[in-house]
Parts: sequence; C-alpha cells; structure tokens
Amino acid sequence: MTKFDYQIRFFMASLSASNVSQIITVIRELQMLIRLLLIFSLVVLVACDDQDLNNSNSQPIQRLSQDGLLGKTEYEKVCASCHNGSLKKAPHRDMIALMTPESILSTISTGVMAGYASGLDEIEKKRIAEYLSGEKLGVAKSEIPNCATSPLYAQGAQIVGGNWGMGFNNFRFISEELAGIDSKNVNSLKTRWAIAMPEANRVRSQPSFAGGLIFVGSHSGSVYALDPESGCRVWEFVASAEVRTNISVHESANRSMVFFGDVLANVYGVDAKSGTLVWKIRADDHPNATITGSPTFHGKNLYIPISSLEVSNAIDPYYKCCTFRGSVLAVDGMTGEEIWRGYTITEELRVTGKNKIGVDVIGPSGAVVWNSPSVDIENNQLFIGTGENMSSPATATSDALIAFDLDTGAINWVFQATENDAWNVSCGLGEEENCPKENGPDFDFGGATIVLDNSVHGKLVIAGQKSGFLHAINAKTGKLVWQTRVGRGGIQGGIHFGIGARGETVFVPISDMEDGKTYPDPARPGMHAIDATTGEILWSTLHEDKCDGREFCHAGISQVVTVIGDLVVGGSMDGTLRAYSIVDGRVVWELDTTKGKFPSITETEAFGGSFGGGAGPIAFDGLLLLSAGYGLYGHMPGNLLLALEVPQGDE
Repeated sequence: MTKFDYQIRFFMASLSASNVSQIITVIRELQMLIRLLLIFSLVVLVACDDQDLNNSNSQPIQRLSQDGLLGKTEYEKVCASCHNGSLKKAPHRDMIALMTPESILSTISTGVMAGYASGLDEIEKKRIAEYLSGEKLGVAKSEIPNCATSPLYAQGAQIVGGNWGMGFNNFRFISEELAGIDSKNVNSLKTRWAIAMPEANRVRSQPSFAGGLIFVGSHSGSVYALDPESGCRVWEFVASAEVRTNISVHESANRSMVFFGDVLANVYGVDAKSGTLVWKIRADDHPNATITGSPTFHGKNLYIPISSLEVSNAIDPYYKCCTFRGSVLAVDGMTGEEIWRGYTITEELRVTGKNKIGVDVIGPSGAVVWNSPSVDIENNQLFIGTGENMSSPATATSDALIAFDLDTGAINWVFQATENDAWNVSCGLGEEENCPKENGPDFDFGGATIVLDNSVHGKLVIAGQKSGFLHAINAKTGKLVWQTRVGRGGIQGGIHFGIGARGETVFVPISDMEDGKTYPDPARPGMHAIDATTGEILWSTLHEDKCDGREFCHAGISQVVTVIGDLVVGGSMDGTLRAYSIVDGRVVWELDTTKGKFPSITETEAFGGSFGGGAGPIAFDGLLLLSAGYGLYGHMPGNLLLALEVPQGDE
C-alpha cells in the first residue's frame, strides 16, 4: 500500500462509520479533524462529482474551483519543501490548513512569508491560499458591527476572568457580589444581546471582563473588545489562526495588556486599550505545536502551556512518529522574552526502533499540556497536567501532574496517574503500523489543576482525568492523598475540560460519552460534588438522555464549569446550560440553546449547539456570558456568544 492508499482508507473508514461512537474510536481529540477531512475529501469530490458527503458536523464544504486545485502546483514549487514537516520551525501543512484562506493570503502577500512568495503573482498566491485552506476566498462574511461611540478602556475597573481560572488557584469561582447572579435571581435572566460569531461552527474562547469591556477570541482568529451594553465592536485584532484560549489580562502603571494563543502556537501580547500588537512569539518551533490551554499571568511573567496535534500524523505509516514534547514556557509579560522553558519529558529524542513497515519510531514523545497552569504562591510553584505519550517508550511523566519551580522551571515533583499510556491516532485503525506497543487508553489530564487549602491535609493539588478519576495530591510532596472514581471514563472523559471549587467542595462535570469501547463501570454523565477532605461524593445529578435521536447530541458535560455564587453552572453536549444548587445539585435553571435561533447583532443567525472546551460560562455585574457550539469530535456545531442579564431591580 502507498501513502496515498492509507490516507484514502482512513478517510473512507471515517465516512462509513455508522455512528459517532465509531468515529470517536477512530479519531480522538484532534483539533485538525475538520480540516483533515476537507483535505482528504478533495480526491473524493473529483471522483464523485456532485455526490454529497456526510458533513453535518462541520461548516459546509466549499468545493474548490480549478484555481484552488491548481494551487497544489504552486504550493509544491514554493512552499512544500519547508511545510511538509522537514523544517522544524515551519508549521506543518496540516496546521496551516486550520487557517482561513484570507489569513494565508495575507501571510504570503504582506506577512512573514512575503519574501519567499515574491516570485508568485497575485493569482498564484490566491490559488495557494484556497488550496491549503480548502475554502474559497471572498465568501461573504458577517461582521460584528462597530460601536457608534466606542467606550474607552477604563484602567482599574474590576477584572473578572483575567486569568482563565478566575484566580491563580483555578477555582473558577465568582462570588455573588461580583457576579450579581445567584439562586435567587437566576430565573429572571433574559437576553441582552446575541452574536453569531463570524465564520464559526464552534465557540471555544472564554470571554473576560476588564476595563469596562469584554474580550473574546474566535474560530476565525479575530480577537474582539466588545461593549458589554450592546455587544458592538470596540476593536478587533486578527491573529494568524483560531484563538481557543481565554483572553488573559494584566494591568500595570505603564500599560494594560491582553494575552492569548492561537492553534499555530503563536502567542500574542496586545494593548488592551487600542488592540495594537505589542509582541508576538512562536511558543514552540515544532511544526505541529499548538496552544489550547490559556496562558496564566503571575507577577511579571506569562506562563504558557504548549501542546501539539502531532498525534494525528501517525495515521500515516510513513511518518516518523513522534518528535514533540510538551512544555511550559515562561516569558516576560511586557516583552515576550523567554525566561525559562520546562519540558514534561527531559530525555532527549532518539530512534527507538522501527514500525511495522520499517519506518523509524522516535521517542520519547508527547506528554503535552492541554490545560491552564495553576499557581501555588506560598511554595513558589505552578502545576499542570499532561497527556499520553505519542510513541514508545512510555515515560513516567505522561498522564501526570507536574510541579514546576516558578523561578527556574525545574521539576519539583511528578505524580503519574496512569502508567504506560502511549497512544496515537493510528491505534484502532485495523492496520496499526504506527501504534505504540503500549496501545494505552488515552487518559490525559485535559482539564486544569486547582490549588486548594484544606483544613485537614493542608495545601492540595486537585485534578480530574479522562479516566473518570479525581485525584488529590499533597502540593509540597506530590504524594497521593485520595482519589475517587466519579465517572466511567472514556476518550472524551470522564472528566474532560475541567472542574471548579468553592471552599472545600469540588464540582466535577462528567462526560462519559459513548466511544465504542467497553468499560467495567456504568456511565454517569452529569454534575457531581466531592468533599475535598475525604474524596467522598456528596451528591450527583445524572443527566437523562433528552436528545431524541438528534445527531451529535450527548447527555454528558465535556465543557469546564464555573461556580457562580451558590450555583455551579455548566453546559452539556446536548446544548443545554444548567445552573445547579451547590448544596444539593438541584437544577434551578436551564437554557436549551438548540431550541430556535437567537436574534444576532450581526447579519447571520446565531444558533447554539454542544457546549465544549475551555470556554466556561462567566458572569459579572448581573451579566452572564455563555459560548455554545462545538462542531468537532462528534458534537453539535454552533456559533453563539450570548449575553443574559438580570433585569434591574432583581439583582
């Protein structure tokens, strides 16, 4: 079989899967899934002419014109030698495919690649942009309208969500006083405004409040400063690719800054008042590096978690898998200058053997960092969780919690929750040429750690794993204090994107989405409360399946939750946002975002979908922001950023 045959085999197997569970078994949490399917579908589109493909969970496929197909020639002539993975610092072609055609065209016309593309005329550049993105240029796009009179950034105003975790401990707790929302008035919430996020089938960037404005990223790569009163646009900054992170905020005497990362592993420092770029770095030189977890600002430094999508490259049996190592990068927040880098794997890469067709296997690799760091100020350390290894050998730092020294990046301790979890996307495809011998369960720590001061055990690091276990670790020693199985576990959790806490109670959302595997324990999708001292489950609110056969609809909670006053608020994969009493788990309010459309301030209809990713709900001054739509990995697409308000007099 040729390399081309393997690509077609994988694509057709994915299309013919009879349900989402089978698809998810083949394709894990791949940020490039939609774009990979678009690339592979070119061959099928040519062969099948007008035959429709099953694409109900993504944006409509823009069939490429002859110009788009011709772009392959120009790409191979000018770009391929660097972007096929052979040049370390150049983003891989599959990563570039995550960009819009407009972003690609800008990069090769006036951006960093303009010099390399100087021998191309405008038509050739446009062909390359359409060929790589799989989309046509010039498709009409909606825009968030500019404010008629733009409010100014008010330095010193209350900041909520300036760190993704609502504080260095990642509790994700907003007090009743700050939120202006609690169990007494939550049922009076009404729509203030809705935005259909431009060019989006997912809404993954958690908003933040600062300076009297709202800051949020987007699927299209635009980062917006919005007026909370109307949702109108104060300024827009266009990043190189999709922004999935929270917009972190820091104010100093000299300047107010916002920070974020994109899927190409670029990290930006932008002036909060004007939206102008102050600095930009590429956080890792690997072609498949990406930023999913939000950077954490502490002191004068920005701490950046770095992950990778290389796990998908192993689909190709001719790919030398794998070479990426997860890390945390500390930079000066005002300049972007590197201070230290701490790798999750300290061993050097080496050839460890051959795969089944004689291609080099490289390792150790993986242990990527999907989550936002928490900070232990007292002990001068930060904590992250890691993912699986992507190739053999498995290491002691995959599926682990790691403490890094804040000043040096040295590893203080490691707690490994699951041993021998080496896994990549080739595992489970039938002919697993690149599947590691361990063929592990893929039980990452996808969600962030929290740091909790406990009256009995002292300072604890608590984190949830895709296995369904919640772990409590001594913050000083890294030793296990307790662990509790909360959910069944699975490729998408278990505990997927994160937990919340108030006082000494931890709130744990469980996905337990069917993934085609067999597990010894029953699924427990829903919300759960855990005693931080004992690990005892205090209450559980299990979700019934209300999907009524809707495609890509699931009962569990994948998205991170937020504790708002005396409520824990979380959105589920069935498109419903629920507010649960922190006392007993009763659902006191809910909103199904899939029922009808929401009038949008843009020219496009706003519609909800599955809740997923790290964009949890956030509230300030009687205004609740929610992000609905997760058109990836077998979930319902959507484009909704919704602002709900407590009417005056009900605060």
